[in-house]
Amino acid sequence: MSKDRLGEQLSLWEEGPVAKALQARGERKDSFATPSGIPVKRLYTPLDVEAAGQDYVEDLGFPGRFPFTRGKDPLGYRAAPWLFMQYAGFGDAAEANKRYRYLLAQGGAGISIALDLPTQLGLDSDDPLADGEVGRIGVALDSLQDLETVFEGIPLDQPRQISLVANAMSVVGLAMFIALAKKQGVDPDQITLRIQNDILKEFISRGTYIYPPEPSLRLSCDLIEYCANHHPNWLPLTLCGYHLREAGSDAVQEVAFSLADGLAYLDEVARRGANLDAVLPQLSAFMSCNMNFMEEIAKFRVMRRLWARLAKERYGVSDPDKLGLSLVNFTAGSTLTAQQPMNNVVRVAIECLAGVLGGCQSLFPCSYDEAFCTPTEESVKLALRTQQIIAHETGLADTIDPLGGSYFLESLTEQIEAKVRELLAEVESQGGAVKCIDNQWFRRAIDETAYEWQTKVDAGEQVVVGVNAFTEEDDPPIAIFRPPAEAQERQIAKLKALRASRDQAKVDAALEGVAAAAREGVNTVPAITAAVEAYATIGEICGTMGQVFGLYRESGL
Repeated sequence: MSKDRLGEQLSLWEEGPVAKALQARGERKDSFATPSGIPVKRLYTPLDVEAAGQDYVEDLGFPGRFPFTRGKDPLGYRAAPWLFMQYAGFGDAAEANKRYRYLLAQGGAGISIALDLPTQLGLDSDDPLADGEVGRIGVALDSLQDLETVFEGIPLDQPRQISLVANAMSVVGLAMFIALAKKQGVDPDQITLRIQNDILKEFISRGTYIYPPEPSLRLSCDLIEYCANHHPNWLPLTLCGYHLREAGSDAVQEVAFSLADGLAYLDEVARRGANLDAVLPQLSAFMSCNMNFMEEIAKFRVMRRLWARLAKERYGVSDPDKLGLSLVNFTAGSTLTAQQPMNNVVRVAIECLAGVLGGCQSLFPCSYDEAFCTPTEESVKLALRTQQIIAHETGLADTIDPLGGSYFLESLTEQIEAKVRELLAEVESQGGAVKCIDNQWFRRAIDETAYEWQTKVDAGEQVVVGVNAFTEEDDPPIAIFRPPAEAQERQIAKLKALRASRDQAKVDAALEGVAAAAREGVNTVPAITAAVEAYATIGEICGTMGQVFGLYRESGL
């Protein structure tokens, strides 16, 4: 049908049955929009895709081909489903080891290690600031000895992927795995290790930073540079849109700000003279799956497409095989509610579907009880089963990008990319991501979005089932898991025994090597690995670098 003919038919439909229906009963709202503020029309047709200027080959293309809108892999999930992952860890290393063994026995494909707060902040478990937080939201890793226990009976090459959620102390985490691979006698080339290592987003959202932004960026890039030169199978940086979203950003900000951070890392490694052809394939993005189904799917396509386009435009990388970006999708913990918690099972399933239809390479579903606690074995197994059901019973994995070509989806994809480019231009005009961290522009933008969202929820304009609509007086009780109360005492006793048994002269010499590397501006990974192998603790290593770099304290907004 020609464009003119379609336009005529559309006008007849609007003037006829639509006008009659509007007169009879109207619509639910005066206007409709996505959470990112993109207006949603009553109906989408080929005219909308044409109006957006979308060219099939240039803008969609084919899976596994630039610009990767329809997926990174030319076979999609027809060769193998995405990686079934579960974020887990609590208590001490022995307790975490039991949970990882359980998940692998249930069909989990990989291990994702959640660290407790003191470890993320580079503090030993007996540091006074760690009291009460040891083992609460993840496992405590004070030294290489703890990582040895975490992987007792689990060779590092057994899981398809190992993921470590480490940022401020990511370089120490990397060194621990280098040392453990050597002790286990496992070929590092047979391991797929993913380290989050996106320190810039910590200054924007989570807050688990140690050093100021500039030396923090340096350490992250030390890790990227080292892996590019020594461990081509490892994944040394996962850009984290997820945490920006959990802090209150919308989907457009999530993509734009994480891409801005990504460009800051690439600018730095390029300045060092690193080969971007080696670096780019090792990078990935960790994105949130929220509840607005179509906007989320479009967002994943934009993240992949715009990353490829920016890398080509900004750095001149021309080999399309280097430009595909892996997506690590995680359902949104912030959408889970304490009210009517079993509703969270439905939310997680919908968000998993969005992640799969967006073409992720690995998927982390939340457990329904995460609004209350570290997941129970029952809830974490149900989350794993959710993605197994999607993979094996729905047929969605049988074709690639099954919603591609949807007029609504394609229109959304184009509009989100345009809005993301506007935000990226604003970041560039201020001098880049680090400058926008320094002047707190990112934080203010996210806070304003979060405030607007909460205002809509409070007013009932945005329905959250069980919270501001369809509420019940008494929510049914669920089992609440708590890490063992004695975990902190056990961890501290183990740490003291380690300090008493190790070669202190060797530890002191290794820590001096860490200080020298930090002062002299050379790559810190070899010196930190030597310290880890001497059983220096994470507090000692991070504290040594803190004496060189200083500690960061955020000023008020």
